[in-house]
Amino acid sequence: MRKLLLVIVLLIANCSLTMAQCAMCRATVGSNLSEGRGVIGTGINDGILLMLVFTYLSIPTLIFVWYRTAKKEMRLKMEKAG
Repeated sequence: MRKLLLVIVLLIANCSLTMAQCAMCRATVGSNLSEGRGVIGTGINDGILLMLVFTYLSIPTLIFVWYRTAKKEMRLKMEKAG
């Protein structure tokens, strides 16, 4: 139980640090775009979107793998019992 609580606290602390980083990236992109240098801003925006996509794809993938594993284990327990 303590390990789970520690992991949750660390995840929450990490989340606040990443939000601060996103604000810095946004400020950099805004200043570069206002100066007419859109190439740097586009690259940073593409990088942010890439990180976002991997995050939102990895979480459902992990949930799916966990579900399949739990389902297989349950099926094996039912076969042993029956």
